[in-house]
Amino acid sequence: MVSQIETPTVNSVRESSDNTQPDLLPEIEGLVQVFTSSHRSFFTSVMAQALRIAGQGTPVLVVQFLKGGINQGYQHPVRLGQNLDWVRCDLPRCIDTPQLDEVEMNSLRDLWKYTQKVVDEGKYDLVVLDELSLAVNFGLIPEKEVLEFIAKRPHQVDIIMTGPEMPAAILDVADQITEIRRSHRP
Repeated sequence: MVSQIETPTVNSVRESSDNTQPDLLPEIEGLVQVFTSSHRSFFTSVMAQALRIAGQGTPVLVVQFLKGGINQGYQHPVRLGQNLDWVRCDLPRCIDTPQLDEVEMNSLRDLWKYTQKVVDEGKYDLVVLDELSLAVNFGLIPEKEVLEFIAKRPHQVDIIMTGPEMPAAILDVADQITEIRRSHRP
C-alpha cells in the first residue's frame, strides 16, 4: 500500500514554514517501492494498485518504458478516469533487446525526460516506472540518473519501479521490495 496516514497528536504540532501558524499535519515522505520477479507477468497487480489509488483521488502516472506497438508517446497519454495517465514510448514495437535504432532511442530518452519533468513539477503523487530495471540493465537509461531522480523527487511522491533483476543500487534506496515468485505444487 502506498498511502500513509498519520494522525498528529497535541505534542506533534510543529510550526509552519512561515512561522505564522502551527502546521497540524505532519509531513509524509513518499515511498520508493520495487516489484521484481524473474518472470514478466505481474504488472496487473501493480496496475490494480495504481487504479485503486487514482480512484481515491490521487494523481497517478504509469510509464511503460519498453512497451510500444501503438505509437502512443507521452504526448498522447491514455487517461483512465480523472486521475491516472498512462504513457508508453512512441514506438512501433515492444523493446526486448538493448539494440535500438536512433528513432527508438530518441523516443525512449524523450519519455524518460518527460517523466523526470512532470515528477519535478509535482503533477503526480504516485509514479509507476514499469520495466525500469530492463531499461537500466540494457543500458538505455543510466542507473546514476535513476538514483538522482529518486533522490531529488518531491518529498511526497511515491515511486513504484518494476522489472526483473533490479540493480542493487536501486534496491538499496528502496523502502519496500516485493519479490514475486511462482509457487510449484506437486
